[in-house]
Amino acid sequence: MARIAFATCVTLGLSCIETIYEIGGRLDLMITLKDERARDKSGRIYLDEIAKKNNAELLKINNINDPEVIEALKKHRIDWLFIIGWSQIAKAEVLNTPTRGCIGMHPTLLPKGRGRAAIPWAILKGLDKTGVTLFRLDEGVDTGDIIGQGIIDIEKDTTATILYDKVNGMHTELIRRYWEDIINDRVTLTPQNHAEATEWPGRHPEDGEIFSTMTMDEADKLVRAVTHPYPGAFTVRDGVKTVIWSASFDKNTGVFPLADGYLTPIDFETLDCQE
Repeated sequence: MARIAFATCVTLGLSCIETIYEIGGRLDLMITLKDERARDKSGRIYLDEIAKKNNAELLKINNINDPEVIEALKKHRIDWLFIIGWSQIAKAEVLNTPTRGCIGMHPTLLPKGRGRAAIPWAILKGLDKTGVTLFRLDEGVDTGDIIGQGIIDIEKDTTATILYDKVNGMHTELIRRYWEDIINDRVTLTPQNHAEATEWPGRHPEDGEIFSTMTMDEADKLVRAVTHPYPGAFTVRDGVKTVIWSASFDKNTGVFPLADGYLTPIDFETLDCQE
């Protein structure tokens, strides 16, 4: 039976670890950031309690490529290393140290949507479905062979908050679906069709600005795409920044004019940005 390690420092990864134990699995090694690192990172978690509860060794590091990571993987004779919710890129030595490789997840249906900001882009692009891909990591960006995928439907009123929760749920579902194959060496790896690949760029808080030249459809997608847990869409008028978490739209009346109608904030906050 395969020996498994898991590296994470965010809630999503902890949910996957909890699922592994819920279905009767076990981990031979857990890896996380040192306590003082990334304290302000969104979703930052600590693995001390779950590691102690399940008698698993816990390694705290500064970087996934640190020599002590290689040493620990060799010491525990790790076959598969999960790297989930980890912003640092694992280099070749880490990827090649586990005997069977490293496993990651990406919140799109690869090869579509490689890169960053997968949840906002799925809404901004008006997709009717997205998903999560479980795949073997390689030295490229989201280019490795696919182990499995799960599809998530996107409705016309889907927000980033809703989609984020669905993506989290799909991560744990894929763990349940493929765990036995992973530990019993029954994984089937399917190469991605690189000719069909698309790449989505990273996004920044300033990309959430709503302009009067936008249509109601464009503004609606932007509000829904960058609401919680993201920084939010916003307008700036007369030195006041209005961060808009949800809004309504009407072609005849409203608070903020758009190219073909008006936007009226529902859930919002105002900030003085004159300084």
